[in-house]
Amino acid sequence: MNGSPPGSALLCDLGGVVVRDALPGMVAKWAPRLGISEQALISAVFAGNDDTVLVGRMSEPEWWDVVRERLDVNEETVAEIRRDLTGNPVWDHALVDAVAALRGRVGTAFVSNAWPHTRTGLAELLAVADHAVLSYEVGVAKPDPRIYTHALELLGVPASAALFVDDSARNVAAAQALGMTGHLHTEAAGTLAAVESFTRAT
Repeated sequence: MNGSPPGSALLCDLGGVVVRDALPGMVAKWAPRLGISEQALISAVFAGNDDTVLVGRMSEPEWWDVVRERLDVNEETVAEIRRDLTGNPVWDHALVDAVAALRGRVGTAFVSNAWPHTRTGLAELLAVADHAVLSYEVGVAKPDPRIYTHALELLGVPASAALFVDDSARNVAAAQALGMTGHLHTEAAGTLAAVESFTRAT
């Protein structure tokens, strides 16, 4: 466990929590350009990804070929859409620093429904935690309980000793069903307070 003692653990989502969600900006830019609704664009980019690229059953280039065909655009256009969605990630440095500060006190893991670019694109960020459990690598995605139990096993702690943070109520509920303490992220201050309260009590 990379030096972190057994006891308690923090499991934290990436996108929408410690990494800003780039989807709203991409959609606002490209839906008008393509002359389609925002929902149609979101569906073109994500419909079906839960069972394919998100769980490692299709490569990311193959998935973007699917998106290109759905949108009926050329390779240059889909490459720009891809860059707007996955390039230049913006971190919440206060949350990242809070995770880093826990090293050696409690176990830490990022648990993310992620596409294959994540391991290399966020390498510096992922190194902040003891572990990074990414859906495309483990073959299951939240809210499947197996991704949570895999993270807990890596950290060597029971569910009752873990705090799970995510911006999806469904994902938080799944963690709570396993016995973890759950926190629904809406803004950094609330999440920082929840992490501090949990770690102080354990």
